[in-house]
Amino acid sequence: MNAPRETLKARVGADESVGIIVVDHGSRRDASNALLLEVAELFRRQSGMEIVEPAHMELAEPSIATAFDRCVERGAKRVVVMPYFLGPGRHWDQDIPALSAKAAARHPGVSHLVTAPLGIDPLIAAVMEDRIAVCLTNAAGAEAACNACGDGGRCRGS
Repeated sequence: MNAPRETLKARVGADESVGIIVVDHGSRRDASNALLLEVAELFRRQSGMEIVEPAHMELAEPSIATAFDRCVERGAKRVVVMPYFLGPGRHWDQDIPALSAKAAARHPGVSHLVTAPLGIDPLIAAVMEDRIAVCLTNAAGAEAACNACGDGGRCRGS
């Protein structure tokens, strides 16, 4: 069994003046947008950070600007924007930094950072292993569908 990880708040000594925005692309599908709310809440609980806001880069609310405003309203003096993307690309390199800078410009005295996307990490490989294991055991009839598939039966295949 793995030892519990130290919270982000404890690791960096962050206080209530640091806000986190977890940003995804945004979708026309409500279910996809709702997933980000769950991800942001899970991150808030696990990280120990008090100010965590979800945001969509486009297509849905809350936008990066809305989330930035909410962080500042809640007391953030520094806002960290975390792209919930697997790899780098134009959105990470150009779009998210530009949208974040525009939002920050409305709040003099509040600094901001844009982190790298999720990228390559042993924890991501472990999640992939778990997802594949559940899918294979579900397809064999030995386990219920995972929380991503629900009753959709996508693990069944042919």
